[in-house]
Amino acid sequence: MSLARVQNFSISLDGFATGEVQSLETPFGHAGERLHEWMIATRFGGEMFGRAGGSVGVDDAFARQFDLGIGAEIMGARKFGPPGWHEDPAWTGWWGDNPPFHTPVFVLTHHQRPPIEMEGDTTFHFIDASPAEALETARQAAGGQDVRLGGGATMIRDFLAAGLVDHMHVVVVPILLGRGVRLWDGLEGLEKDYEVEATSSPSGVTHVTFTRAGA
Repeated sequence: MSLARVQNFSISLDGFATGEVQSLETPFGHAGERLHEWMIATRFGGEMFGRAGGSVGVDDAFARQFDLGIGAEIMGARKFGPPGWHEDPAWTGWWGDNPPFHTPVFVLTHHQRPPIEMEGDTTFHFIDASPAEALETARQAAGGQDVRLGGGATMIRDFLAAGLVDHMHVVVVPILLGRGVRLWDGLEGLEKDYEVEATSSPSGVTHVTFTRAGA
């Protein structure tokens, strides 16, 4: 069976994956881009954003796992757009005409709408489903490949609580946000279900991987 994976998911030292307040102008609230500077600086990040150059090494190696073997993605409504996006029929996500997913993407939302086909083989599907139901739907679309759980933190926390995450790559960024949406709330003892490894990077971030036994 394909794996359910979290890749390149950044959190602050105090566990926040986004700041306050999310809006069209501030997708990550007061955190800005600070949680993702490590990835943007890599050669992989440069390729993703159409920029030449970038760092190689530990950060680049981890960043490149983002789309390897991925056949579909599941994301939460707040990753797809700011509060109220469902009221704008012209809204197609933060990423322009050619989003970086290149697979079917299943957006978990109570506000369903017809699928949106984008350039580069990305199609957004809008579903109201439990984590288990969404994962089954995404696995059918993934064609035997893995399913990426794209976030945000609330969605990933729900999948972790349901025992559905096989592999998770969390990047701990050395900043303190103090407020926002935390990843780990309600998940005490989670580490007992996984093999946990940490790799420090010269950039200052720490890559922490959680792999379920047998995954």
